[in-house]
This record gives sequence, structure tokens and C-alpha cells, in this order.
Amino acid sequence: MTGRGAAGRATAGRREGASQSRTGWRDRYNAWLMHHRLSAADSMNRVLDNPVSSAMTWLVIGIALALPTGLNVALDNVSQLSASWDSPAQISLFLQDGISEDRARQLREEVAAREDVAQTLFVSRDEALEEFRALSGFADVLASLEHNPLPHLILVSPVGSSPQSAAVALRAELAGYPDVAQAVLDMEWLQRLNSLMELSRRLVLAVGGLLVVGVVLILGNTIRLAIESRRDEIVIVKLVGGSNAFVRRPFLYTGLWYGVGGGLFAALLVAASLWLLRQPISELATLYQSEFRLRGLGVMGGLNLIILGGLLGLAGSWLAVARHLVEIQPR
Repeated sequence: MTGRGAAGRATAGRREGASQSRTGWRDRYNAWLMHHRLSAADSMNRVLDNPVSSAMTWLVIGIALALPTGLNVALDNVSQLSASWDSPAQISLFLQDGISEDRARQLREEVAAREDVAQTLFVSRDEALEEFRALSGFADVLASLEHNPLPHLILVSPVGSSPQSAAVALRAELAGYPDVAQAVLDMEWLQRLNSLMELSRRLVLAVGGLLVVGVVLILGNTIRLAIESRRDEIVIVKLVGGSNAFVRRPFLYTGLWYGVGGGLFAALLVAASLWLLRQPISELATLYQSEFRLRGLGVMGGLNLIILGGLLGLAGSWLAVARHLVEIQPR
């Protein structure tokens, strides 16, 4: 009985010791979190230990990200400037040369009586010549002319609630008047500008997509070289039971740091370019009596660019690790 009791107590003691050695979820989480911290710190130290090569990688990524970002900022500034030009549609009716001033005023009254016309303004050829003389600076040349070459002009403003298509239809109808030589819709140039800007945005989007792919490939190649330089270390870690996730983690942080640094370089490049252009553009706007001021990325724009760089770094490193890590196996 005594021997059996001692054996039972020994067995119970061994079972109790085995139960205490099990790892709980909290311990696993703390170990996972600790490895993340160590991987992030070690990856950052490895990147900073090679400042020249790291700076070159950051600069290449920064240039690739800064180019489409700078073009997009330029288009945003052009949109801001064109918004101040966006005035209601106006139709200019240039009358025939032989039309008298009385007939021109009568035609203005006929056009003003239309329901789709909000306002009309008559500008005689003499008034137009005086205005042109005052604004052009060619007073001596204009004084030598034998007759006034400018026609009478009627400025027509459509009803404010009318859509753009209605203004185009009104211009076509007014152009059919016998006394009208030409009818010009003053909003056509703005429509062309908006169409050109839309085309430019799509081109910037296409170029940006290609450069983003280039950034991912650059980061993937950089991580591939880092994997090859640590091949023996990876083999040893796998021999002692390290999982692919364990081995992958430091390289993901390496790609993250390269991407974040590249995004920071891109933000600095865009900010420096805008700083160089701000004073000349401000002086040019002052000469044209405009309140236009150049807009930059801003704090949120810079942070978004850094976050984008970090995401691209993770994507490039993930692709590189997923492809090359499987090929490294212990023999």
C-alpha cells in the first residue's frame, strides 16, 4: 500500500507539473507582441546601419511618388484658379457691318423680349473702339484708321436656371438672325479647359499607376537582396522550428521602413518644389490683380503620402517574401 501510494503521488505530481507548463493565450500574445517589437527595432537598425544605400532607396521611391503627386497638386491649383473664372454663360452677338445703330438697338430689344434671355447689353462700335483704345495702348495706331473696323455688339445673358445645353441652343438660334454675323458662347473656352484638365487627370492617374508598380518592384527587389544576405540565418531559424510567419516578420518591417522613408522623401520633394514656385506665382498673380495663392499638400496630404509609401512597402516586401522564402528550406 505504501509503495502504491508513493507511486500515485509521484504520478499526480508529474501530471500537475505538466499542466502548469502549458502556455496560455495571454503568454502567446505577449510573445507575439514582443517579437513584433524586436523585429521592428531590429529592421530599423539594419536600415539605418546602411545610410547611403537606404538613402538611395528612399530617394528613388520618393521621386517615383513625388512625380504624380506634384502633377496632381498642380491640377488642383489650376482647378482652383479656373473656379474663379466660372461665370454664367454669356453669348456675344457680333452684328453685320452695314447695320445701323438704331437697327442694332431694335434687335437688342427683340432679343431681350425672349423668355430664355435674362439680360442684354448693347455696345456700339464707337464704345467698343474707345474701350479697345484705352485697354490696348495702341491709341496712335487706331487714330490713323480711316473707319472703325469694329462691329456693333450685343451681350446676351441666358436665364440663370437654364442648363448649358439650353445656352448652346440659344446661341444657335441667335446665330440664325439675318443681322447677326457671328454668335459666340463665351463658356466654350472654359469647357475646353475643363475637358483638357479631365484628360490631364487621367494621364496623371495612368502615370501614377505605372510608378506605383515600379515602387513595388523596387521594394521587392530590395527585400529579395535582404533575404539572400540572411539565407543562413533563415535556415537556422527554420531548423529550430521557426514558422514562415516568424521568419517573414522582420522583412515586412524592413519594407515598411523603406516605404515610409520613401513617402517622407516624396512629401519633402513636393513641398520643396512648391516652396520654390510660390513666390514667382504670387508675383505673377499680383501683376494680374488676382488673389490666387498656390496650395500645397498640407499636413494631411503629407501624412497620406507617407501612409501610401508604407502600404506600398508592405506590399512589395510581402510579394518578395512570399516568393523567395518558400525556396529556402533546411536540407
